[in-house]
Amino acid sequence: MTMDLGVTDRLRPLLDAVKTFIEERVLPVDAEYLAEIDKGDRWALTARQSEIIESLKAEAKEQNLWNFWLSDSDSGYGLTTVEYAYLAEETGRSYLAAEAMNCSAPDTGNMEVLERYGTPEQKKQWLEPLLNGEIRSAYAMSEPDVASSDATNIATSAVLENGEWVINGEKTYISGAGDHRCKIMICMVKSNPENDRHHQHSQILVPMDAPGVEIVRAMDVFENDDAPHGHMHIRFTDVRVPESNMILGAGRGFEVAQGRLGPGRIHHCMRAIGAAEQALELMCKRAVSRTAFGRPLAKLGGNYDKIANARINIDMARLLTLQTAHVIDTQGVQEAQVWISKIKALVPNVALQVIDDAIQLHGAAGISQDFPLAKMYANTRTLRFADGPDEVHRMVVARNELRPYIRKPK
Repeated sequence: MTMDLGVTDRLRPLLDAVKTFIEERVLPVDAEYLAEIDKGDRWALTARQSEIIESLKAEAKEQNLWNFWLSDSDSGYGLTTVEYAYLAEETGRSYLAAEAMNCSAPDTGNMEVLERYGTPEQKKQWLEPLLNGEIRSAYAMSEPDVASSDATNIATSAVLENGEWVINGEKTYISGAGDHRCKIMICMVKSNPENDRHHQHSQILVPMDAPGVEIVRAMDVFENDDAPHGHMHIRFTDVRVPESNMILGAGRGFEVAQGRLGPGRIHHCMRAIGAAEQALELMCKRAVSRTAFGRPLAKLGGNYDKIANARINIDMARLLTLQTAHVIDTQGVQEAQVWISKIKALVPNVALQVIDDAIQLHGAAGISQDFPLAKMYANTRTLRFADGPDEVHRMVVARNELRPYIRKPK
């Protein structure tokens, strides 16, 4: 089968429109939006923030730049994973771009779960307002007291009592749960401890305002609370939700998780590549516009090498990610697992190096509020943990590579 990783004819006008929208409408207001965070309640949007994001969302809807993340579905644009990957890269260049076009994590992954596995009632109550951009959501998996990189360790319990699931436990670094607009969580729980280790867990819908849901604290990322999005430590104390809030069925949590996390990792990686491209652009502009010791910065301190390596490594990371997207499109998420692990172990590290080199070339300004590089670095660094740490993904790749060489017992 021919592997075409290029921009298709049907994608080209959409990609051009997305680039123009981000360049002309979103990037110019990123800094103003972020500057508003320190005014009043950090977890509630100011009037100006609401005005900025809602006007961008309205314009995106008007231009039909909305909800194109859902690939391989009649509910979305019907784009392939490869096609959407190009759009995800562009959204990575801006703080607000993904939300402006309703393509933000964790909402996209949660919407994908509801679209693929939700009941008609679940879709009506939660998917529709998410698709309309009326509410936000969170995905509650990681826990403070266990190594959550091994998802079979997840210990938050769900016990069925009189037609209700009773949930007890704690979750940590739950991204997006600090936002006042976050109304629903998809929560991974242990519901069937009697089953084998990969059929003990479930995914269940838990409203943020359910009695017993307590936000304990906001978890910092490099001493920043990332308001108004936030990464929250949440306690569940006898939280009761209807039996019908279970997604797909009890004990099928890993099945749901794999369907959610596969395409989501493509999106994360392409957004990271977009951030790296933005960092490289800033680095090049700085390199030719500033002088030191009578010479342009580009000609000092090995900066030619840094710029060249950035271009080479970004292109390498993009091609591997597009190839992974192609495997998902042609063979399915399960067959693409080793490919997904390859990009998840590679791309954040490539992006981090590019951003770090851009910071270095900017001098102290690179870590200041005058440039987006410091925030880009912090956000990208978290990707080495999110959706599985580097070490787990390298283990998947190594095991796959060693499999042909391991002798099976006779």
